[in-house]
Amino acid sequence: MRIASLGSGSKGNATLVNLDSTTVLVDCGFSLKQFKLRLDRFGLTAECIDAILVTHEHSDHSGGVKRLASTYDIPVWTTRGTARAVFDSAFSYSDLRGGQAVSIGSLEILPVTVPHDAGEPVQFVFSDRSRNKRLGILTDTGHITGHIVQAYDNLDGLLLEFNYDEMMLDQGPYPFYLKQRVSSDLGHLSNDQSMSLLRQINTSQLNCLIAGHISENNNSRALVSSQLDQLTDIPAPVLADQKLGFDWITV
Repeated sequence: MRIASLGSGSKGNATLVNLDSTTVLVDCGFSLKQFKLRLDRFGLTAECIDAILVTHEHSDHSGGVKRLASTYDIPVWTTRGTARAVFDSAFSYSDLRGGQAVSIGSLEILPVTVPHDAGEPVQFVFSDRSRNKRLGILTDTGHITGHIVQAYDNLDGLLLEFNYDEMMLDQGPYPFYLKQRVSSDLGHLSNDQSMSLLRQINTSQLNCLIAGHISENNNSRALVSSQLDQLTDIPAPVLADQKLGFDWITV
């Protein structure tokens, strides 16, 4: 199983997951032109994508989905709440429900319900059919729930949001209402919250850890690296970039 990112952050998100001949795209917050330029870096074309999974309706995750799917006739999978917010009633999609796994090609995909200020947001855990390998993606989540701890336990790979540093957010340029939104229970995960999750789950099998959705205004890569250095039982982390994402990583 492999994972790559075309970009990770508030200006646009798109993540590729591949197993054997199956490639799925999680979110597309880029214009079609920008998406194709970013995809070119991986030597891929949009025709290689078997499905688009949409986590929620915020534009940095869903803004490019409809045009991409319509142009290349790519099936879209998302929850009803997200579909109502993103698409018109004539748009065709396959329904996802939190806690109910679906199969797309070689991949088994578990949608995980998360707390975020959106209609019906989910994140994902991917596995092969024999469940020998499990890869989790967890971003755009306001706080860690027991359900999340259970779903993301015993992973082989994890892309985890490290959105903001609490002090930088508090002292930063955002207006008060936006600071409240980011740090609320329906906002994003802080560095401390993500570190807490890593301490609650079993990471003994983890061979791939990626810190993603790092705020350019309210966090720094140095701070994220410094906190992750405190954990001695995890692999050397990869820090996702807004402009470049990250190259293929094998789980």
